[in-house]
Amino acid sequence: MLATIMAAAVRLLCGCRPRWSVAIDFNEPLVYFANHSSHFDAVLIWAGLPPTVRRRTRMIAAKDYWEATPLRRWLSRKVFDAILIDRESPSRANNPIDQLCAALESGVSVIIFPEGGRTDDHELQTFRAGLWHLARRRPTQLFVPVWLENLSRVLPKGEFLPVPVLCGLTFGSPLTRPPNADRKAFLELLHTELTALAETHA
Repeated sequence: MLATIMAAAVRLLCGCRPRWSVAIDFNEPLVYFANHSSHFDAVLIWAGLPPTVRRRTRMIAAKDYWEATPLRRWLSRKVFDAILIDRESPSRANNPIDQLCAALESGVSVIIFPEGGRTDDHELQTFRAGLWHLARRRPTQLFVPVWLENLSRVLPKGEFLPVPVLCGLTFGSPLTRPPNADRKAFLELLHTELTALAETHA
């Protein structure tokens, strides 16, 4: 119930309804990958999913940010059930890819931001290798591009309380790693698909 109320509040605040480029089969775990301009990005994607899908989807979030205050810690654990990644001291024991694969193997979808850090709404940076490592571990994994518009205005850098702004949320066609694609080719494919999604809805 709490998650349902939170999702409705997020959609109302952002004045956003999700757009779907194609019908998506939600019966298997998906990796949603998106551009990243705000700490609110993952929350909006989560809120934009159908209720039954939302309950089986977890956002990937920075542990240092979401555990910085009691409120953020409560939201990440009790509302979003986020997978918190330790950016400060990653090790073999807390390998983020192991955490993501374990979630996917349990039937849970995940939301990830392959640029690593936050960037401008209209400038997509080079993708880091996380999606490649996931694809190698799970060769048939489906990756769904998601383009977010105006999110940096909803939660400007350095702020925690969001402000009402109309936002866009567009889901693209699911992709898999081509059999012979190496790391560079695969990441470029995902980058190109997300860029094309942005241009389509510019």
